[in-house]
This record gives sequence, structure tokens and C-alpha cells, in this order.
Amino acid sequence: MRSPFQFVLDLFDTEPPLVVAPPHRSTQRPVAPQAEPMPVPAAPAQSLTEALGSVQFAHPQANRAVVFQGVHIAYAFARAKRKTIGFSIGPDGLVVRAPKWVSLKEVDAALHEKSVWILRKLTESQERHQQDTHSRIAWQDGTLFPYLGRQVLLRIDPAQGSAQLVSGDPEVLRIGVSGQASDVQIRDCVQAWLMRQARSLFEVRLNHFAPLVGVQWKKLSLSNAGTRWGSARVDGAIRLNWRLIHLSLGEIDYVVAHELSHLRVMNHSAQFWDTVRSVMPDYAERRQRLKKETLADW
Repeated sequence: MRSPFQFVLDLFDTEPPLVVAPPHRSTQRPVAPQAEPMPVPAAPAQSLTEALGSVQFAHPQANRAVVFQGVHIAYAFARAKRKTIGFSIGPDGLVVRAPKWVSLKEVDAALHEKSVWILRKLTESQERHQQDTHSRIAWQDGTLFPYLGRQVLLRIDPAQGSAQLVSGDPEVLRIGVSGQASDVQIRDCVQAWLMRQARSLFEVRLNHFAPLVGVQWKKLSLSNAGTRWGSARVDGAIRLNWRLIHLSLGEIDYVVAHELSHLRVMNHSAQFWDTVRSVMPDYAERRQRLKKETLADW
């Protein structure tokens, strides 16, 4: 029988999270509960209307709600054409998608079994969002922004041709935009420059680590994912978040080595971590630093 649980792994998970899904709404008279208790104690799921008065985590498109130990979670749920249950936890909250053939009893069991993990991830996501809001960059002449783990000073120079990084303390990025340019125009100009630097550097680091891991990468794509630094496919395609360019080279190299190692082992088993360790003995320290990073809000 097919397993309805999809294991979603990221750079920081040591165990696969299980999927969450909503309780079934019935118009029939409720049946008396069974004497046997649930394996994991948790408050029963309730309707969205009942929970909205005290929601602590609410997705903007929420259509279901559940309560864990007094914590209300309103989340977006949909049936989808897929083989497994899938979910994501991001700045907006919890999203659950499930195939039609999976029973609500199965998805509800997964929800209760991983309630501690779900609450922890929602809390972490909320905290990251709050930190991002506080660290929002004001795109104007004289602002500072992170580049390769250090601060760069932005200078607007209408006479400047292409963007140019000038050495100094701090380094200065000069961009050729009008003195009347909006903050969005300034931001887009800086982002374009950063993405060019990111692609160039990522290719260099991929070419450096690939022979050490014993693999060949075929294609590099840049992503702007909110919660994932990178991903790899069995066909050799690598996706890296362009915003890694804000971080230090040591952290960038960890993500590169991590994704290349997936071309040999497509999971997070002991064999996978042994592969990462073979080319980066201090990967655990770099991984911990990466977990603590909070990127400025663009």
C-alpha cells in the first residue's frame, strides 16, 4: 500500500516532518468517541469559525483550523493531483495539499503525531518574519547592505556606467541611476548586480567541489525561495538561492557541497552526511552558522 506521508527535507532537518491536514466536517450527528485515546494527546480539530477568535497562527487563505495544546492554527488546505500529502510552512503560515485517495484519518494521524514539530516550525517562521521586518533595507544613497558576509556602502552616481564595486573600508558599490530614482528602481539595480555576482561565484564553487564529491552538475538555476537555500535533482540540475550572496563564503560553500552531495545520495541518511564530511570536515559548524542567519527584507 502506498504511504500517504511525504518526507520533506531541508538543510536543517534531522528527521522527516510528516504532513498536516484538516479534520473532516460532517453534517451527520456526531458519533460517540471511542474509548481508546489518541496516541498523542492533543485538543481535537475544530472548525475555522470556532477557532478564529483565538488564532495564533493564521494563513491568509486559511480554510481549516486545528488546536494543539491550546494553540490555534488556521491553515490553507486543498486537494491536489499528487501521489503524496505535501505541506509547507513559510511566512504566511501552514499550507497542506493532499491527494483524494488519502483518508482523513491518515492525515489527521500525521497531524497529531508531528504536532510538536509543526508548532516549532511555525514559531521559527514567525520569528524570522519579525526579524526580517525589523531589518528591512532602505534603498537610498548611503545605505549599507550585506555582501559576502560584509557590509557594502551604496552610492548613487548618475554619471556611473555599469555598477562597480570599489575597494575600501567599507567597500562601496556605485550604481548609475538618476538622483530622482525611486527606492524600487534602486533596489532592482542592486539586485541585478548581486544576482550576476551570485551566478558567477556559484559556478566557480560548484566547479571546485564537484570533482571532490565525484559528481558532475549539469545546470545552475537561481531561486528566490523564502525558506530553502538550495536543491538538487538526479539529472544534475542545481538550484541555489541567489540571496546566499549576502552570506560568507564559508556558508555558501556549505550549501554548494550539500547540494552536490545529493547528486550521490538523494536523502539525508548517514551515507549522505559522510559524503558531505569527506569534502568539508567542519560542515556541522558551518551548518549551525547558516541556521542562525537572518536575511534583510527586500
